[in-house]
Amino acid sequence: MTAASSSSLLGSSRIGSRPTISRLHSDSLNPRSISFSSTLQGLSLRSSGSKRQLYSRGTGSVVTAQNMDRVEVDLSLSPRVNSVKPSKTVAITDQATALVQAGVPVIRLAAGEPDFDTPAPIAEAGINAIREGHTRYTPNAGTMELRSAICQKLKEENGLSYTPDQIVVSNGAKQSSVQAVLAVCSPGDEVLIPAPYWVSYPEMARMADATPVILPTSISEDFLLDPKLLESKLTAKSRVLILCSPSNPTGSVYPRKLLEEIAEIVARHPRLLVISDEIYEHIIYAPATHTSFASLPGMWDRTLTVNGFSKAFAMTGWRLGYIAGPKHFISACNKLQSQFTSGASSISQKAGVAALGLGYAGGEAVATMLKAFRERRDFLVKSFGEIDGVKISEPRGAFYLFIDFSSYYGVEVDGFGTVNNSESLCRYLLDKSQVALVPGDAFGDDTCIRISYAASLSTLQAAVERIKKALITLKPPVPV
Repeated sequence: MTAASSSSLLGSSRIGSRPTISRLHSDSLNPRSISFSSTLQGLSLRSSGSKRQLYSRGTGSVVTAQNMDRVEVDLSLSPRVNSVKPSKTVAITDQATALVQAGVPVIRLAAGEPDFDTPAPIAEAGINAIREGHTRYTPNAGTMELRSAICQKLKEENGLSYTPDQIVVSNGAKQSSVQAVLAVCSPGDEVLIPAPYWVSYPEMARMADATPVILPTSISEDFLLDPKLLESKLTAKSRVLILCSPSNPTGSVYPRKLLEEIAEIVARHPRLLVISDEIYEHIIYAPATHTSFASLPGMWDRTLTVNGFSKAFAMTGWRLGYIAGPKHFISACNKLQSQFTSGASSISQKAGVAALGLGYAGGEAVATMLKAFRERRDFLVKSFGEIDGVKISEPRGAFYLFIDFSSYYGVEVDGFGTVNNSESLCRYLLDKSQVALVPGDAFGDDTCIRISYAASLSTLQAAVERIKKALITLKPPVPV
């Protein structure tokens, strides 16, 4: 994007005497330019010879402007904030959106967001909630109506028994997850995370002053955790194992037998808890099936199950998720939430009740979306499978492909530079083919790139054609 287009995006006009966004952006680079207009509202300007003075009407004191110029604002941030990395998926999605708004025809396949509208019965429930006056605060943990519906869903679909006081409804499954980590981890604890992982898991551990311990997996094993590797990494500091099935970013689904092997290892370590992220449970392709980790023998007492409405019900903007688990841990999550955000939106919670009322596994509405996701997955697997030097593990769930493009690394491209890792390849594809993808290093595996197929089939077909043309320049230098 040119400097001119960037400027047009940020704005170049004034409203009254207010500075433009672009002016604010450039000024923010200079600590001396930061001012606090609210502080000066009670001050009036006086002239005294060559000096200007500000007179405080509240205190009667005089402050010399010359002296004020010497005061610099302390711009330091919390070490905890500095330890956290920004989300690459969010950054790339925002960059692609800005390009589209500037008129660049970018195909956006970076965000993990269904392209379907929220099913009509759910949307109507939200609209009716507003009309009927359900617009006030709810109990911090969520309405009894929704928590009871969640308990019924978990019993019927997952074989799990909970009571409403063992459920906390939050503003999305991400909030549920981070509150769980904060609730159970102490400084110095270890959080075990199979890689590739969702970008936020390691950062959640760091926010809790815990240490993320990454457990690598391989594409040849469908990115599934090796129980022997898990056991070899467990220490007295191991506190949490995070499992995500179906997986973001790989689409892998853990078979029950493998989960049972992992459960046997977990059972031998009294401090070890499991956060089971099951947000994609309904987006799963037969013959694969979903198993809730808490349903395994001996695992209910040490599992915190996270789920939500964003993915299966196409409700990303409604911001609604939940966590279920033993009351001792759930009460801690509830306490944290009471000091963070309080309860989730009353309107969204009414919509959530309607979503759970659509039938088993979301009924026909979810089944229709699942059919489309499967068609798209099959198209992409076939299309990329025809490209030399590409490795694919066929996803069993979710709506992502995590493809190994590492055989294309090491190529110098005129006018661009060297493509030597997943990030440079994604920049190259955005520049050359105008397709936005997410580099695998964001997920802990630099050999791969994540492609979201939460887009129409026609959009995916156009993206594949663009990517194939861009890859012609990058002849595989390394045989696979």
